[in-house]
Amino acid sequence: MTRVLNAGRKGPLSGQTRSIVVFLHGYGANGADLLGLADPLGEHLPDTLFVAPDAPENCAGAPFGFQWFPIPWLDGSSEEEAERGMRAAVEDINAFLDALMVDEDVLPEQVVLFGFSQGTMMSLHVAPRREDAVAGIVAFSGRLLNPETLKDEVVSRMPVLLVHGDQDDMVPPQSLPETAEALQEAGFKEVFAHVMKGTGHGIAPDGLSVALAFMRDKLGL
Repeated sequence: MTRVLNAGRKGPLSGQTRSIVVFLHGYGANGADLLGLADPLGEHLPDTLFVAPDAPENCAGAPFGFQWFPIPWLDGSSEEEAERGMRAAVEDINAFLDALMVDEDVLPEQVVLFGFSQGTMMSLHVAPRREDAVAGIVAFSGRLLNPETLKDEVVSRMPVLLVHGDQDDMVPPQSLPETAEALQEAGFKEVFAHVMKGTGHGIAPDGLSVALAFMRDKLGL
């Protein structure tokens, strides 16, 4: 049974929704953590609705934060619990996206998934296994979950932008080339990468600028 995800939102500046950016936050954070990006991005995406759901589970390591699934080396959970949590979150995100597109009357090609860290892991796992391709995935500071299964399970291939800080001490910078290689092996034709110099586990202005250009391009703006 899927869980309803509470989501913050910031409407399009133009008042008309022609595209949607869905923010998927990192471990221990919440939707509001990324929704603040709607202000600098929205000026350049005036017809875009920004939506930021909270992950479905409270996070043991962050009392006011949420998680898409537990992380064994951080919270002492088992690998089985992590896998079970991830699979449940996949169903939750799929149900959330399906309902959002119906409610807002948009097509998958009008939707961008914008993930950070664990939210990137969910974006890169969910979107390629959906029947219809979204406009693109912006993947900050994350990696591919179960890269060995992607080639057999991929259903749709969308453009992907991978962005990572070269000083990231949470998710190793090496995750970027490893993810790019796995995506290309699975037949993804448009895989772009940007390394944020001198940046740790976060989103730097240069990375956000590259993400904005990517989203404008893939949403046909």
